[in-house]
Amino acid sequence: MAVQSPAPMQIDVFSDVVCPWGFIGKRRLEQALERLAASARPGPLPQVRWRAFQLNPWLPPGGMERSEYVSRKFGSGAAGIYARVAAVGSEAGIAFAFDRIARQPNTVDAHRLIRLAGETSQQDAMAETLFQAYFVEGADLSSTPVLLDLAQRAGLERSRAQACMSEEATRAAVLEEDREARELGIEGVPFFVFDRRLAVSGAQPAEVLAQAVERATREVAHN
Repeated sequence: MAVQSPAPMQIDVFSDVVCPWGFIGKRRLEQALERLAASARPGPLPQVRWRAFQLNPWLPPGGMERSEYVSRKFGSGAAGIYARVAAVGSEAGIAFAFDRIARQPNTVDAHRLIRLAGETSQQDAMAETLFQAYFVEGADLSSTPVLLDLAQRAGLERSRAQACMSEEATRAAVLEEDREARELGIEGVPFFVFDRRLAVSGAQPAEVLAQAVERATREVAHN
């Protein structure tokens, strides 16, 4: 009788596409998985599932001017904060271009697309496309035509993406996922949950995330 291979671990990543630390956390998780792939670790690599969390659920559907948002949230200290984030991002290979961003979007529709992409194992491509478009290109993620273009870029069918963003059920699902995250006590992102056993908060270094995978793997083996 053939021995079945163990199912891959699932890593749930709660994040928002307008969170620069979420983008940095994505890069660091990728580095962690690359390290695990290069090691002698047995078994399949973990599978990553992106989960919805809104940093600014109070924003109107059309978003608001980025300058007004930054002023409200950070006041006079915004320049220093973003300079530090940009420096960390550069180390992770991300060329943040905060000055290109003109609008702070409500991200329900972006999360709808990520959720849709999960049906065809394209979540990573969709999340990556949204992060790149917003933080590097300054794309207006409050614009439906822009989001549809980005969905196509990520490999999704435009007609299906358009239908997804018009279905009330998909909006409700995103809001429910966001609510569940807050019930878990998540207050900031990125937030990583490894095999529903171990949680790591923040854009931790790649070695910390790799260690979390190993620890969760050991816990599975011992149960």
